[in-house]
Amino acid sequence: MELVDRDGLTEREFLEQYRAGDYERPSMAADMVIFTVTKTETDNYRKLPEKELRILLIRRGGHPFLGKWALPGGFIRPDENADQAAARELSEETGVDDVYLEQLHTFTDVGRDPRTWVVSCSYMALIDSSRFQLKAGDDAEDAAWFKVSYRLLREQRELLDEGYVKTLTYELKLSAEGEELTAVINRTVTAKPTSRSVVYSIMSNDGLAFDHGKVIACAIERLRNQTNDTDIALHLMPKLFTLTELQQVYEVILDKELLKAAFRRKVANLVSETDHYTENGGHRPSRLYRRNWEQA
Repeated sequence: MELVDRDGLTEREFLEQYRAGDYERPSMAADMVIFTVTKTETDNYRKLPEKELRILLIRRGGHPFLGKWALPGGFIRPDENADQAAARELSEETGVDDVYLEQLHTFTDVGRDPRTWVVSCSYMALIDSSRFQLKAGDDAEDAAWFKVSYRLLREQRELLDEGYVKTLTYELKLSAEGEELTAVINRTVTAKPTSRSVVYSIMSNDGLAFDHGKVIACAIERLRNQTNDTDIALHLMPKLFTLTELQQVYEVILDKELLKAAFRRKVANLVSETDHYTENGGHRPSRLYRRNWEQA
């Protein structure tokens, strides 16, 4: 016997009369924070190149936010899921397919897009800078890798009857040739005995489209946390690298200097030495390492 609901309808009868248009439905988008680490050569040939953490932004070629910089991404097509849309957009923007890609957060605020209610399923990708081919997509007039600065300005803490609310205010700066974008982001953590929530809010914004400032802030926090606890930073490295180069990458992500001996103990189980050495003029040859998962 078929089950019926409180109105006496079977599932088939319910579906026949169901009208999806009776309910407001959001559009779905996949947006990506794509990180890479580049190196900047110095005038002193004896000094190692400096590393810089960068993210990919595109200048919007149409409304809304015409001429503003935004994260790469787009609407999810009817024949794909969010993961497939993110992988497609990543390939279209960089020409790279097999890279680290993870879902970051879903942003659902009403009003985050002036066109309509758009829910953004955001992603974080990590790319070795030697592999990508930068190009602007169909809806963008330009694309560029922006140097990232994300620093804490102040911290406020309020005690509750049970738990606390902590608000951390950060300054986000993104710079490329001839462009500097800034935003001030609040990260509010509410901790109670039975729950914990984190909310990002934009206090000021200059040059970034939509709510992408807080999407970027969320991604930086995730990258920093995982760099401390996992081997995620290795996805930013080329096939062979020195331990000094790896330490530089950790330092630009975490925005602090690390003690050499402690760092090498930390990554000892993550990398394997090879029989290859650097051949840079002006520097003593250094042994090259590979990621453990790429051992021959």
